[in-house]
Amino acid sequence: MTTYLEAIREALWEEMKADDTVFIMGEDIGAYGGAFKITSGFLAEFGEDRVIDTPISEAAIVGAAIGAAHMGLKPVCEMQFIDFIAPAFDLIVNFAAKVRYRTGLGAGLVIRGPCGAGARAGPFHSQNVESFFANVPGLKMVAPATVSDAKSLLKAAIRDPDPVLYFEHKFLYRRLKADLPVDEDVVIPLGKARTHRPGSDLTIVTYGAMVYTAEQAAEQLAAEDGVEVEVLDLRTLRPLDEAAIMASVRKTGRALVLHEAPKFGGFAGEIVACISEQAFDWLDAPIRRVAALDTPVPYSAPLEDAHLPQVKDVVATARELLSH
Repeated sequence: MTTYLEAIREALWEEMKADDTVFIMGEDIGAYGGAFKITSGFLAEFGEDRVIDTPISEAAIVGAAIGAAHMGLKPVCEMQFIDFIAPAFDLIVNFAAKVRYRTGLGAGLVIRGPCGAGARAGPFHSQNVESFFANVPGLKMVAPATVSDAKSLLKAAIRDPDPVLYFEHKFLYRRLKADLPVDEDVVIPLGKARTHRPGSDLTIVTYGAMVYTAEQAAEQLAAEDGVEVEVLDLRTLRPLDEAAIMASVRKTGRALVLHEAPKFGGFAGEIVACISEQAFDWLDAPIRRVAALDTPVPYSAPLEDAHLPQVKDVVATARELLSH
């Protein structure tokens, strides 16, 4: 059985084996093997030229990666925690995302790192940053929810000619396990959503670790209310699979959008707008959002649980929609 963390490790290892232009860089990824040990053993296998321990400067990491990409290499940058992507914001938003439009030469790099709460890591190591970048044309964003997607979508991201932000939910790292195909190069195209659980009465649109919160809520609603909830896992946030969202909502007539980041300004707002514009005539009830509270993520375990969307929150909102 392969864990979510090991799937990411396998994708990196296999891509580096297959293509000597792929290299990795980040803080403590070499001799130490990374904060979560994803790159343990990479230094011995691939050497210092392809496994680069960097200074503690996310801006320098991304800046160097952009230059390397322009020279024909394929850098994969690790943010030790995705929260630390903030110092590199200018380079990502004002250069990497725009350089193809300016020069015709894209910046084919991946910026990956652990995101999300639930690990009692507090406000500086628990954020979900997707909405920070959602308004930036030229960036792609991936948020895998399964072991197989963690591997195949990272492969796709590495092979993509443009900058990809790859959000790994650390709560899933060692909790998810699955059997993966042996000796098969499985690559899922970016921009394709996945039906995690089929249903006919309500659609829950979500991604990342919240897929499992949605799944538990759907199972509870099936057992207690006799309704079938469809859970749509977006997989990729940019490009967004709007066609899959609309097909599901048109089938069920009801939509609930769920994510772990705070509600205000969150990614759910864009999805709600898309549904309102493209599938309004099919709706039998208002669209609802379930998201985290508009506060920093607390250290305290009870407070963190209160901050995050829980199964009971999804169930209550779903029942309100199903009452229409």
